Amino acid sequence: MGNRLFQEAQRYVEIAENADPAGKQKAISHAKNALSSAYANSTRAEQEQLAQLQAQLDQCSAE
Repeated sequence: MGNRLFQEAQRYVEIAENADPAGKQKAISHAKNALSSAYANSTRAEQEQLAQLQAQLDQCSAE
């Protein structure tokens, strides 16, 4: 998938998952923004993958 916004969303979710406790909330916020932007500009297949990334981020937020 060549969608730059989609790729950024993936990267930011990964960063949030690996963030240290001090920077976790900021990383999660960046990931949420990236997911929102990517979703608005993605194909149906990408949207399905973005939903999975959102679920990962939600789990990360709950930890």
